[in-house]
This record gives sequence, structure tokens and C-alpha cells, in this order.
Amino acid sequence: MPTHSIHLLHHPKTIHPRSILLFIALTMAIGSWAQMADPVHFSQMLKPTANGEGEIIFKCTIDPGWHVYSTNLGNDGPIEATFHVVKMDGIEPVGALRTEGKEIKKFDKMFGMDLRYFENAVTFVQKVKFTKPEYTADCYLEYGACNDEMCLPPTEVNFKQQGKSPSISLPAPDTPTPPTPSTESSSPEEPTTDTVPSVVTMSQQIEPLAQADSLASQDLWTPVIDELATLNGQGTSERGLSWWMILLEGLLGGFLALFTPCVWPIIPMTVSFFLKRNKERGKAIREALTYGLSIIVIYVLLGLAVTLLFGASALNALATNAVFNIFFCLLLVVFAASFFGAFEITLPSSWSNKVDQKSEKTTGLLSIFLMAFTLALVSFSCTGPIIGFLLVAVSTQGSIIAPTIGMLGFAIALAIPFTLFALFPSWLKSAPKSGGWMNVVKVTLGFIELAFALKFLSVADLAYGWHILDREVFLSLWIVIFGLLGAYLLGWLKFPHDDESHRTNVTQFFLALASLAFAIYMIPGLWGAPLKAISAFAPPMNTQDFQLQKTTTEARFKNYEQGMAAARAEGKPVMIDFTGFGCVNCRKMEAAVWSDAQVADILNNRYVLISLYVDDKSPLEQPIEIEENGQTRTLRTIGDQWSYLQRVKFGANAQPFYVILDNDGHPLAGSRSYDENVQDYISFLQGGINQYNDRKKR
Repeated sequence: MPTHSIHLLHHPKTIHPRSILLFIALTMAIGSWAQMADPVHFSQMLKPTANGEGEIIFKCTIDPGWHVYSTNLGNDGPIEATFHVVKMDGIEPVGALRTEGKEIKKFDKMFGMDLRYFENAVTFVQKVKFTKPEYTADCYLEYGACNDEMCLPPTEVNFKQQGKSPSISLPAPDTPTPPTPSTESSSPEEPTTDTVPSVVTMSQQIEPLAQADSLASQDLWTPVIDELATLNGQGTSERGLSWWMILLEGLLGGFLALFTPCVWPIIPMTVSFFLKRNKERGKAIREALTYGLSIIVIYVLLGLAVTLLFGASALNALATNAVFNIFFCLLLVVFAASFFGAFEITLPSSWSNKVDQKSEKTTGLLSIFLMAFTLALVSFSCTGPIIGFLLVAVSTQGSIIAPTIGMLGFAIALAIPFTLFALFPSWLKSAPKSGGWMNVVKVTLGFIELAFALKFLSVADLAYGWHILDREVFLSLWIVIFGLLGAYLLGWLKFPHDDESHRTNVTQFFLALASLAFAIYMIPGLWGAPLKAISAFAPPMNTQDFQLQKTTTEARFKNYEQGMAAARAEGKPVMIDFTGFGCVNCRKMEAAVWSDAQVADILNNRYVLISLYVDDKSPLEQPIEIEENGQTRTLRTIGDQWSYLQRVKFGANAQPFYVILDNDGHPLAGSRSYDENVQDYISFLQGGINQYNDRKKR
């Protein structure tokens, strides 16, 4: 039956950096295990309007961190979303689909065009006209959705309804005389929903969806969700690891802040104060411990305040928004200039004076808490840039508690010395004395913040397509920055607050050695070397203008059964790549990871690579009806077929999604999704090969 189509185009949001550690190249990328996602929720209804017309309304709410794409983005854009008519009698579409909601517009470098999308909520409205006294409407809206790590396949929202037309006495021109109206009551106009299923069970009936002479008889479509979950569960959960990483970042930031001129000199003064004002050592220790606990409370409250003010989704939106990335870049440049000695970022002195006076007038726990608050205000010129950098970094997590966990780690690191020196006051004598070395710490932090300011500028550059900070330019600047840091640590470069008589000590020498070695390591990247250690920071390889060697990875098969047959014949494991023509995240993985020479060699020579495009609009020879979660769905395209395979066999519906199988369709390793850590991807591939060889031996 012919279909009437009105097209929409969708765009996945640009992927942006994960949380950043505060020292040279010490980064641990965390792989995210894909799972069934159900972030978009629809309700549908038909609303009659004047003059024998009406509107089919698809009202959509979107979970935080996700977005749904707008209409009319052009033929060269990502996957289209389409209003399809399966069957309409007595009613017909009028005009194009329109949107209602706050539309966000961004330039996408991958597609080289402006793309528009909606967050939080959007309503799609299709105007219709009644042409007969009774109508039957069977249609669906196809849409796409993405977050910063994954995209959903094109998803259908069905609308089926029949009833009496509100314009029975006004048949449309050029239409036959309508038959006598039926006396049966019309169907109630109840909104229906049809979203991607969130649960797929082993007992679900599977349609083979393959030709009779294919490998379908070998149970290649049999669900392996439980097997895959077991393999994915061999390690700690992603969220747990992410929170531990945020805590470690906070601890690192706090320990670095300790060794700045604003904090270190205060430690012995404060601990001595507690010991002298209390003759009983036990009471002095209790007050010092309370002081340390107050520091933790103050900074944790700061993290909570950031979360409550902005919310997790707002933080994530700020961290991935091009304008705010420019703001973050400028903010870090200002912080770096402050650490270099150009000026000091301080809070009004009246604030700390008032708090200090208040602490002297009060007694008990409140006075100790106010003393800790005074410390936070006085030390802001050194801790402020580190705290700001930390909050900017953890905001990319999209978690409502990420800023709080980061501040908890920061505060624990600050509170530890007060507690330890109170417990063991004799240690104060052996503690390093204040001196020029603390300014070295500040300047070193300034170089690091300047380097990461470029990362945020790179995000904006990619978003707007300026091409001012392509990969080789970015690497050139990082080479210069870390080269200058090495020169500074060796004493060849000085800043205003540096001690003229200060000599390079052994610690500075080894740090300078590491910084200069890191700068030299990055030089081959100017000619296209992958630089795996900084792959999460540098712009993607496709922005590189000059490369001595181009490595390509091409899938041999785009059909599941054919690829599995070849793998069985060749005795190789299979890599299934669930992807999409309009999946920006997939293209970034291909550019940043598959372009690596070692990854390409493994995929091309040691695996049978099958890429299944879930948005392939090529029609199936015959539409297939399937039962899924108690609902009847129709698979009309090749993309529908592969999307269904991903859901029922692997329990996932987001792209990119990578899974390694043996020749019988059983997983050899846990699944993998968006993660640009090349070394982890190589380990993932090698682990699948090792497991395949072990199974062959058994």
C-alpha cells in the first residue's frame, strides 16, 4: 500500500569531554555499558479544530540529558524522522509537520550544518482534514533521540483511531457522496503510547526475520541478554567507578590546594591555636577534629548548592554548550593568569573580617565552624581556581551528586592535615616550612589550567566549525605549554612572585623531565600519530590536515546472517557494530578509535566486522509484524530489522553498540559503547579473541 510521508531530520548532539584529572595526562576513561534506554515519553491524541479540520498531536517529554530533533534540517543531515501514513480513510494530512517548544540550534562539524533539537519537552503537530463522515487513521511518527554518549535508533510512535468526523454534513470537495453513517459508537479518543521497550525477556517469542536458507535455523536470533549482562557485570558498575573517579579528582585537587601559599601556612598556626587554648590535649584534639569536619561540611554544602541551583541536566547542558565552553575556557585562562602572578582573585576582606569577629564572640561548635568558614574565605585566592576547575570538570558527568562528591573529596584532603597534626603535634616540627616552593605549585597549576582551557575552547570550535583549533593546532599549543612548564621547573623561566635565589630541587627536576618528555611525546601527533594517552583530550583525527598514514576500517558485511556465515567459514570471531548513518557518536568512534593502526589491523584481519545500520530506510521485501512486550509492531525497513535484533537479542537500543560473538551468536565479552580510549578498545578486542580461542580448544 502506498504511503504518504512528511519528513523530519534529527541530529545527535556533539559528544563532549568526560571529567578531567588535574595533572599531566593522568586520565582514566570509563567505558559505559549500553542498556535499554527509554528516555522519551509520548502521548498522542486527535484534536478537532474549526472548518472540518483537526490536529494529530504527539506530545513528548524528554528525560534530562537527552534531546529530540527538529524538522527540515536538509538532505545531508542525520537520520530523518518522518510522519508516516499507513492507512487513512476519511481523513488526510494537510501541510508539513510542525513543532511547538523551545528549539535549540547548534552548528555540527560532523555534518557541516546547523542542526536543531529540543530538550525537556516538545510537541509535534500534524494538521489533518476530514473528508468523510467517518474516518480511520493509522499512522505513526518516527523520531530520533540522543544524549552525549548514545543515540536511539529511529523509533515509532503509533497513532490508530477511528470514529465519526466532526464535519459529517460538510464533505470535502471532489469526494464521493459519503455512505450512510454507521450507528455504531465511535472509538473513544484515548491517548496511546508506543515507546522503545524497557524490558526484554528470554521467554519473548522471536521472529527469525531471515530467509529460510540462512543461518537463522542455528538460533542466531536467540536472546543472549543474560549472558551479556553476566559478562558486563564482571567489573564494578560504571556509576560506582565514575563516582570513585570524581572523589579521587576532588582529593587530588584538595591535596594540590594544600601546598599553596594561602593554605599551607595556616595549618600549623591553626593547630597550635587549638593546642594552646586548651590545657587538656584531649579537648584540643576534639576541637581540631571538629574544625576538620567543619571544613568538610562547608565544601560539601558548596557542592550541594551548585547542584540545587543548576540541577544535573543544567550542569550537563552548560558543560556541553558551545557558548558556555567558551566561558569555561576564559574562566580557566583568568585562573591561570592569577596563578602566574598577574593578580589575585580574592573575596572582599570585609567578609572574612566579619566572620572572624563573629567566631571570637561565639563559643562552642559554632565558633569552630565560623573559624573553618574564615579559612575558606581567606584561602579563596588559591582554592577558588581549583574548585572552579573541579566543578567544571565533574559537571560533564550529568549526575545530580557529582559536584557534592567532588567537593567531599576536596574537603577531605584539606581537613586531613589539621586532623593529623592535632593527633600528632610533634609532626609540626618536621613539616616543610613555607617558602618559594609553594609559588612553584601555584604556577604549575596555572600551566595545567591553561592547557585544559584549550580543551573547552576545542569543544566550542568543533560545535561552530571555526577550524581555528584543529588537532595539529591544539597539539602545537599543548607542546609549547608543557615545554614551557618544563623550562619553568628547571628555573629557565620566572614569574613575578618567584624567588630569585631559588634553585631547582630534585623533585622539580623529575617533574620537569616528565613535562618535557610529555611535550616531545606529542610532537609525532602533528603528522597524524594517534597519541593514545591524550585521545580523550585532543580534537578528533578527522580535523587533522596532514597525515603521513591514513588507516581505514571498513565493515565487510552489512547483513547479520551473511556476516555470521562468513565468520563460520573462516573460523573467526564476529564484531557486531550497531550503528547509524546519522549517528554522530558512531562517526566520532570511527574517527578517533577505528583509525588507530592497531585497532584497524585487528578489526580488518582478525574479526569479521558486521555493521548493522538501524536507520537504513531500504524497505524489506515484505513488512513483518512482531509481538514485543504485548504489543504488535511492524518492521518495515532493514533498519527496523537490525534495531529489533539489537533489542531482542542483546537488550540494548542505543548506538554506538559493539558486541563480540562466536560463530553461534553467543557473546565472548561484555558489550561496549561510546568511549574514545583507544587502549581500552584494543583490550576489549583482544579479550574477545582470547576467549574465542579458548572456546575452540574446549
